[in-house]
Amino acid sequence: MKDPIQKYFQVGTLQWMSHPPVNYPLIESVKTLACDPYFAAIEVTKVADDETRSDMKKIFEQSHMEVCYGAQPTLLESGLNPNDVNEEGRKKAEAALIEAIDEAEYIGAKGISFLAGKWEQETKNQAYSQLLKTTRNLCDYAAKKGMMIELEVFDFNMDKSVLIGPAPYATQFAADMRMTNNNFGLLVDLSHIPTTHETSRFVVQTLRPYITHLHIGNAVVEKGREAYGDKHPRFGFPNSANDVEELVDFFTILKEEGFFNAKNPYVLSIEVKPWRDEDGEIILANTKRVINRAWALVED
Repeated sequence: MKDPIQKYFQVGTLQWMSHPPVNYPLIESVKTLACDPYFAAIEVTKVADDETRSDMKKIFEQSHMEVCYGAQPTLLESGLNPNDVNEEGRKKAEAALIEAIDEAEYIGAKGISFLAGKWEQETKNQAYSQLLKTTRNLCDYAAKKGMMIELEVFDFNMDKSVLIGPAPYATQFAADMRMTNNNFGLLVDLSHIPTTHETSRFVVQTLRPYITHLHIGNAVVEKGREAYGDKHPRFGFPNSANDVEELVDFFTILKEEGFFNAKNPYVLSIEVKPWRDEDGEIILANTKRVINRAWALVED
């Protein structure tokens, strides 16, 4: 493409992935990313204390960035399940996500993203109904604030093993949600496509009417290999599934399906994490190089 990627997408990054908390103080990380003109968007997650949250809000107010809020770590770290067939468990997950909506509103985000929970074959239909209940309640609450709710599509039988899930099932769920709530959408992540045993073309075309947010990254899907599963290693990681060629394919399909929108660009964020003792800044630079190369190879 001759035009820069920033014409058609708000390129962002997941703060907690690019700068894992164990290695990076939160405010220092947020400021570093906010000072990087490559990024027009930033995605953050739950903040532990009010003072830090306030400091982060001040940075965002100055940054002219699209602020996004991911509640996935809250659910994954706590084990809360929004499709828990036990109603008390479901309500606990919903309450945590309602808190996430309030926190997202405070820092200037226009919505939250989350993921479905674990499921069992014998209770799959009940779990689906529970997820609908939770998500509708979240959408109803968020609508009063003019905010969106987005469900990220994850693997269903590899690592996270959550209900949503393969693209056809995600489409069914999104269609059911849109029957009652128009502030619902799906978040599609390139790094999850190999983990659902699907292709970019199949996923994007299947989910086309419901996609509102995009992530890009990598995965290792060969059992027994280092970083196997949903670990988001760098592009070029040994035995991994995605690199420049796969990103070219992803961008090309997005172009064909009408996602290149200069007037109202989608957020497209980097979800790449340094592996073990790798340097986060080098991994960010690696990812930008891969994006730039792939973008240059997409036909106008």
